[in-house]
Amino acid sequence: MKFQELLWRKKKAIIFLIIVIVFGGIFATFKTPVALFPNVEFPRIRVTVDSGDIPASTMAIEVTKKVEQTLRAVPDVVHIRSTTSRGSAEFILDFGWGQNMNVNLLNVESALNGILPTLPKGTTFHAIRMYPTVYPAIAYSLTSDNHSLVELRDIALYEIKPLLLNIKGVANVQVQGGEKEEYHVLVNPMKLYTYNLTMSDVIKSLSNSNVISAVGRLEDYYKLYLVVSKSQLHNMQSIEDTVLKTSSNGIVRLSDIATIKKSIVPNWTKVVANGKNAVIVQIIQSPQGNTVQIAHDVDKKLHEFKSKLPSGIKIAKWYDQSKLIVSSTHSLRDAIIIGIILSIIVVLVFLNNFKITVTLLISLPTILFTTILLIYVFKMSFNIMTLGGIAAAVGLIIDDVIVMIEYIMRFVEEHKNEDISKVIPLAVKDFLKPLLGSSLSTTVIFIPFAFLSGVTGAFFKTLSITMAMSLIISFLVTVILVPIIARKLLNRGIGKEKKNIIVDFLAKLYKNAINFSFRKPIIIYLLVLILVICGIYSFKNIGSGFMPSMDEGGFVLDYVTKPGTSLNETQYTLSKIENIIQSNKYVQNYTARTGLQLGGGLTEPNTGDFFIKLKPFPRPSVQKIIDEIRNKIETTVPGVNIDMAQLVEDMIGDLVGTPSPIEIKIYSDNYSQLLSIAPKVANIISKVPGVVDVKSGVVLAGDALNIEINRSKAAIEGVDPNYITQQLNQYLNGIDATYILESPRIIGVRVWTPQNFRKNITDIENFPIRTQDGKLIPLKRIANLQIVSGQPEIVHDNLKNMIAVTARISNTSLGQAVSQVKQDLNKSQILNVKGVYYEFGGLYAQQKKAFAGLFIVLVSAVVLVFVVLLFMYEEFSLAILILLMSLLALAADFIGLYITKTQLNITSIMGLIMSVGINTETAIFYISEYKEFIETKNNVGAIINAGKNRMRPIVMSTLIAILSLMPIAINLGHGSDMLKPLAIAIISGLFAQLFMVLFVLPTALLGLEKLKNK
Repeated sequence: MKFQELLWRKKKAIIFLIIVIVFGGIFATFKTPVALFPNVEFPRIRVTVDSGDIPASTMAIEVTKKVEQTLRAVPDVVHIRSTTSRGSAEFILDFGWGQNMNVNLLNVESALNGILPTLPKGTTFHAIRMYPTVYPAIAYSLTSDNHSLVELRDIALYEIKPLLLNIKGVANVQVQGGEKEEYHVLVNPMKLYTYNLTMSDVIKSLSNSNVISAVGRLEDYYKLYLVVSKSQLHNMQSIEDTVLKTSSNGIVRLSDIATIKKSIVPNWTKVVANGKNAVIVQIIQSPQGNTVQIAHDVDKKLHEFKSKLPSGIKIAKWYDQSKLIVSSTHSLRDAIIIGIILSIIVVLVFLNNFKITVTLLISLPTILFTTILLIYVFKMSFNIMTLGGIAAAVGLIIDDVIVMIEYIMRFVEEHKNEDISKVIPLAVKDFLKPLLGSSLSTTVIFIPFAFLSGVTGAFFKTLSITMAMSLIISFLVTVILVPIIARKLLNRGIGKEKKNIIVDFLAKLYKNAINFSFRKPIIIYLLVLILVICGIYSFKNIGSGFMPSMDEGGFVLDYVTKPGTSLNETQYTLSKIENIIQSNKYVQNYTARTGLQLGGGLTEPNTGDFFIKLKPFPRPSVQKIIDEIRNKIETTVPGVNIDMAQLVEDMIGDLVGTPSPIEIKIYSDNYSQLLSIAPKVANIISKVPGVVDVKSGVVLAGDALNIEINRSKAAIEGVDPNYITQQLNQYLNGIDATYILESPRIIGVRVWTPQNFRKNITDIENFPIRTQDGKLIPLKRIANLQIVSGQPEIVHDNLKNMIAVTARISNTSLGQAVSQVKQDLNKSQILNVKGVYYEFGGLYAQQKKAFAGLFIVLVSAVVLVFVVLLFMYEEFSLAILILLMSLLALAADFIGLYITKTQLNITSIMGLIMSVGINTETAIFYISEYKEFIETKNNVGAIINAGKNRMRPIVMSTLIAILSLMPIAINLGHGSDMLKPLAIAIISGLFAQLFMVLFVLPTALLGLEKLKNK
């Protein structure tokens, strides 16, 4: 009471402080960055190593093995997976959660630099940390009917990229597609021979003719000069005039033996936007960037830039993550507002007092804006988890205020002849213990979440922290601010409540029902048994998953054509897929990449992806559209292996190393054995209902033309294999001899042979090889040419041979699909081979880890709640009884999930855990009232009076909690998919809560007292 009097005396200072905090929260609302998910440091590093065109088998020995062993020895590496292809290798390193990834990246780069000299000459590497922001947040396409791809690429690279890099929060701007200009010096081998020159002579002459270098300094007449030696190539004419040789017969210029023309750099990739060749600009944001603000700034800059563009060039946005963020945040914002409005209506209906509603209207914004201020102070962002935490907590924070106000009203009524300034502090003092206990019971359940690791901890820890902050603030506001407002607003008339038909009806109904339950307790226990049986049945028949999927309004279609397919043939095949995409009326636009990937990574020339953006709602769900397009492609475009997923879903899968829901990792020391088994496994699981986009994991490179040099024959002709290989490289691949500066561009000069000298294998066989004595001999005289099939990618998992068969699911749950896959694999015995073993990875493995962690959280939460109950009542029997009621109510959670066809996943399990605290909170209010009455009344009277007094606030708080969560449960605005299972689980538990607390608990309490008396 002294504390309340102190608060009253300092009320002006307290109210002013609260006003400052609220305005701070309003300020923070506009300053807090907005993102889709919390800023999470994924403990993963991707390393790509490039060694030219070394065959995969050679690459695995000379490069991959050395790099693997080196990287595995880097401190804190817990897992490494490598994929080796022709000339390239990719390494994925996993570290423990919570590691300093900046230090780990430096360790990785240091280790790679240490072994770089031992790798094949020309080997390079690139190591990056895996952030959600390594994937594009916003992307545009440039297309034109009258401008070349060279022009489009130059505009993107030299004008748009610098423009966008100046925007705050933009980390990088990637340019994909287009063509790069270069000069081709097409040398005629016969003319070379005529003038007794070699390709090396041409390359050397061009390089030596294009020089600019500081050669010293000169001091003259008190001035200091920098002396520059300069001889530069400026244009095509200067290239043609390059002197190759001088003799008594005259000067031999480059134009005498070669044709020079402007052309493009050889390119085996292609980018398309809505059926047109395009250049793509992808904006990568920094980890701390505000996606919504970045998108706004980018739009503004490009809108201004469009006026400077040459006519005929179109810039179109084809991906914008901020749209999904805005949709989700607006959905959660609307859910919060609707929940508050519905809560106010409930308060007005049950309390029938406008002044009480004003108290709520003052308290609620105070709690919400204080929570937002803390989100800003702790450098968090507005995202699905923080806003979802606030939305889910609205009912609980209102509950604290409501029960306090209701108790004050009732206490004032009971002491209507006393001074209200003294009555209210007494009411607060009496109610402080149950309020503290109830707040603790819901707050302590979030403590174990702080120790969660993995994806569950990464994403849902933020939600837990937000909810815990909201509940703590709610308790403080209820204890500090509500009594001050009550003393200001409540007058003598408040104690005498107006007649409330609804409350009177419910009170009468409850009185009759509780008396009946006391007379026939077996009916209550039977209903509980039915509830438990239905809960067990529902639990056994609920599908399980990892995380809820969101409708992102678009998806990625990865494709793989037959290995070795030419770029033109691949484009012909893709045109059929494009026709299917364009014919779907719900598709707004699309982009396609060949030989590239949206998120980078190792990509073969016969692979690529589409990003397909859908029209806004109303339309079918993204999953239905995916299924429709998949079915059409599989039936009309044979020979193409596809994999379809939403972008954010695919991104999260890549970040945690589980790109597919189903992954069967097969191990063997014999890689040939794996290559034989994997397609058979893929064939078996492809027949499982609901399993789609099956990949065998066997990825072949294209065919190769092997030139086997006969060393003996070469020696007879006076040449060595290295000299021959050097000539072949010059003739077939061309050599970048030098460059020309055309500001801001650097245009390469490639020395090459004309196309008619290298158009087919016969031309290669007859290629003129120059011997040391100047003779020309055909290549086939000293070498055998043979076409060999493409080698498969070689995958190692923690240095062991492994092939992963992967698949996605459609119209089924992950748990059900994997269960059927296991049955079919066991029945086939195909993996029951000596030296072969397998395990399940993918999202299924992540699900098992997450469920195990959440089970520990559930047990810990139950223990903590039990400790709170023991501290409050110091009775094991009473604490066990309350906890038992809360746990039995979980059966309703399973029933609710089953009825709504909601999977048991991370989010719904969080709802189950939260239900324990919420149900306990309500039970505490009832038991605390019962404890007061037991001192003056008999057991039955105390139980009935406790129920009578607590019926109204319990019904009110339950209704408010249900209504505040309902917008999320029905997915209002299509933006709260991630939290929908949580809302459904809590709402289901709340329905059971009324029955458990108002009927089962009193009946069990009476039975317990009778048992004690015996």
